[in-house]
Amino acid sequence: MEPVNIRNVRLTDDFWLPIIERVQEKTIDYAINKIDEEGRLENFLIAGGAMEGEVRGAMPFDDTDVYKIIEGASYSLISSPNTQLSRVLDSLINIIETGQEEDGYLTTWRTINPANPPAEWVEVDEGKRWESLYMSHELYNAGHLYEAAAAHYEATGKRAFLDIALKNADLMVKTFGDGADKISAVPGHQIIETGLIKLYNVTGKREYLDLAKYFLDNRGNPENHKLFGEYSQDHIPVIDQEEVVGHAVRAVYMYAAMTDIAAIENDSSYLKAVNKLWNNMVTKKMYVTGGIGAKHENEAFGENYELPNLTAYNETCAAIGDVYWNHRLHSLKGDVKYFDIIERSLYNGLISGLSLDGKKFFYPNALESDGKYEFNQGACTRKDWFDCSCCPTNLIRFLPSMQGLIYSKSNNAIYVNLYASNKAKIGLNYHDVEIAQQTSYPWSGEVELSVNPEIPSNFNLKLRVPGWLRNEVLPGDLYRYVDELRLKPELSVNGKITDINIDNGYINLQRDWKKGDTVTIKFPMEVRRIIANQKVSEDQGKVALEYGPIVYAFEEIDNKEHFKNLEVGVDTKFHLEKEKDFLRGVNVLNFREFTGIPYYAWSNRGVGKMKVWLPLKN
Repeated sequence: MEPVNIRNVRLTDDFWLPIIERVQEKTIDYAINKIDEEGRLENFLIAGGAMEGEVRGAMPFDDTDVYKIIEGASYSLISSPNTQLSRVLDSLINIIETGQEEDGYLTTWRTINPANPPAEWVEVDEGKRWESLYMSHELYNAGHLYEAAAAHYEATGKRAFLDIALKNADLMVKTFGDGADKISAVPGHQIIETGLIKLYNVTGKREYLDLAKYFLDNRGNPENHKLFGEYSQDHIPVIDQEEVVGHAVRAVYMYAAMTDIAAIENDSSYLKAVNKLWNNMVTKKMYVTGGIGAKHENEAFGENYELPNLTAYNETCAAIGDVYWNHRLHSLKGDVKYFDIIERSLYNGLISGLSLDGKKFFYPNALESDGKYEFNQGACTRKDWFDCSCCPTNLIRFLPSMQGLIYSKSNNAIYVNLYASNKAKIGLNYHDVEIAQQTSYPWSGEVELSVNPEIPSNFNLKLRVPGWLRNEVLPGDLYRYVDELRLKPELSVNGKITDINIDNGYINLQRDWKKGDTVTIKFPMEVRRIIANQKVSEDQGKVALEYGPIVYAFEEIDNKEHFKNLEVGVDTKFHLEKEKDFLRGVNVLNFREFTGIPYYAWSNRGVGKMKVWLPLKN
């Protein structure tokens, strides 16, 4: 199975298109101005001798902010060509090339002054390359370079950025591995692995794939290097890891690369390991918003069932990395459960990282606020930037490629994984099939699809039944709905009610298709009460509320007189109302004197208290 490329999917959606347009029109330009102000671009010019000066910025991975902006902007060019933006990217790439050393090396702080890293926690001894891979981020920088260069090449066909990346990757192949003339080591912060695999997919050069696997194979190998420990998932070999531990972003990037290797190499040991890690994360360490990483300390996963609300970390980057990982797992195995995770993250704990104006950001995403605890890197609400600006630029690189999640295909099947208005052209069995979706999802559950094959043909159209409709909050027993959904979905083909055949979470429509065929599916929605496993101590006696895929939050600003008395009764009746001019258009949830809004939209109106989990009154 493979995803349908974003260049073949054009969004027309009232929910996702405005978000992506804000990234294109506001966030990208805003971020470019920020990285310019803070010296990210000057570092490349200083490294290349085009300017004089010392390293600017506070992080050894500041280079990656430039790469990630280019990656996201490149994806945006696929769906929305923009000559001016394309010229800006060409300029940024020229600046990057200036900072690259002759042999391909590219980490600006090390080139400018190798004995003086921008962060004190990067250890230096002789000031040489690669001497502090645990924290130098030299290989992390390379990974984001490769990811961005592959995206830019796909979007534009231009080779300038790709050639920079390949020159650097060839240096990596020459430098790392087994042998007297090579360095035995692994990266501290993973992502070079997926980057190398993307370059392998672009070029077919086997050495890139082999180096990615070398880095993975030697994690947890004390004969290869001094181990970095659980923080970097470098405590035991990756194929022996069964519990998600340590820095959550590093972890999911590594798991994504392991899944790539499992798919490309048909490696059963890697597949067995990622299955165990996924099960541990989803059944014991995931928030109801799809967020991961409970602890501010080390930006890490907690113990099993350790899921605090006020102090939840849930880094935006971790949510993005988790979507990347689950998308790979779905392509490998085709199981609907991976898109249950993707959908829950997308509509809740991922887009919460970006403000509604596109210019403020959450680094962590808490599930409760007292209006005093400065959980967001020194703030109680979103900030306009961070010294460590990985999350803003990660949102930029991810959101413009969101439409690449909507469809997948196999030899004789088209998978509709997400519901969003769009027009797509999907190559299937030597002919094209045009599909158009019309829907108001997630605010309503009605979806209309027109199916127009190039020639009449028989294939399977598989429509995903969302987990919330299958009465499954997440796979496993970490959360459950108090009551099962009473209503069932309705399906019609060409206006005729049709029996629903569900297999592995997908409605199967295997038939002879012709131009002009239509499919209508109605997913019934109602407010659902969610309770947590008894082992999640902080959520006992409480419920979270959900409508469709949207988790709701309750802010003090909407409940000024009654916030301290927020509670849900067993027989509480709920009312939903679409307010088009409120928070850019949302379904507002009301019961008694209380008002809730979608979790992703909280904290767009200043600092204040907020709760996701409400006391349950019997």
